[in-house]
Amino acid sequence: MTQYDLILAGAGHAHLGVLRRWALVERPPGRIGLLSPGPEAWYAGMLPGLISGRFSPADCRVELQPLCRAAKVELIEGEIASFDADARIMQLADGRSLQSEWLSLNVGAGMAIPPQQGDGMQVLAARPIERMLEGWQQWQAEPRRMAILGGGAGGVELALALAGKVPALALFCGGTLLDGLGPGLRLRALGHLRQRGVQVREHCPIGRIEDDWLLSGDEPVWRGRRLLLASGARPWPWLTASQLASDAAGFIAIRPTLQCESHAQIFAVGDSASLDGMRRSGRFAVRQAPVLSANLQAALQGRPLRQYRAQWQSLALLATGDGGALLGWHDWSAGGQLYGHCKDWLDRRFVKRHRMVG
Repeated sequence: MTQYDLILAGAGHAHLGVLRRWALVERPPGRIGLLSPGPEAWYAGMLPGLISGRFSPADCRVELQPLCRAAKVELIEGEIASFDADARIMQLADGRSLQSEWLSLNVGAGMAIPPQQGDGMQVLAARPIERMLEGWQQWQAEPRRMAILGGGAGGVELALALAGKVPALALFCGGTLLDGLGPGLRLRALGHLRQRGVQVREHCPIGRIEDDWLLSGDEPVWRGRRLLLASGARPWPWLTASQLASDAAGFIAIRPTLQCESHAQIFAVGDSASLDGMRRSGRFAVRQAPVLSANLQAALQGRPLRQYRAQWQSLALLATGDGGALLGWHDWSAGGQLYGHCKDWLDRRFVKRHRMVG
């Protein structure tokens, strides 16, 4: 078993921000490792642009080894198979065991698949991004009509990116499209989707898949052979089995200090964590990075911790698949190529900032 003072598990947006700060300023003392399934971290905000052909794969990912080297952190490649929260021991899929005095989890979440009977429907999840891209390349070889499950920002962006690349496209959401965002932004998104020929079905939750049919309740609502999942986050099985305190959906319950409610020596951020007022969004994970970085440093040095205050509202920028974007702020909305340029600049800046070292 390999021992560490601190392990950063997962190369999500918050951990990238922590590494960047430690590369610029002195990092905490002790042996520190970053555990990642692979040598690269993908920036999810650029996935629609990648799918629409506006970005290359190299534009959308960060090489972890140079960043870890600059932050004086060991890069550990491996996937977590099981986790003992009390002992802070992670068993990896290849048989290795890692133990740490302190632990930070930024491992994201999986995607819930409706119960499926038969093999008439090919189901592809938007995460992990590597697998999504592999599946999409196979689908591109023989374009067919598709359905997308998820009416959040991710589902809308993917629908607009894919609209011209498949013969027909339907978008299903269990509630209102872009629920939680402003009504003006929703109306603009609906207009763009309809203009691009996307069939939008609101308040139509998909409960199960039977052969090549999607069913809402007992009603068949769509027939086809390809379904893309863009909503329905669910915690990883190894996380739900870890005995960490969780919310009703199984995500890790955390304090404002970003510590787990049940285990003070474990921090959690991003999609795997649950805090009142915090949405599961890359924008919120990025904003957790400064507090997480400061608190990990304070924890290893025995100093008081800071509190993270989640923002209830944030600026929304949704790519429209043609180089433009929709902007939403509270009840105000706008759209056009100018906002697309702004989104591209912000996305490219995020990747570039984490490539600042060689």
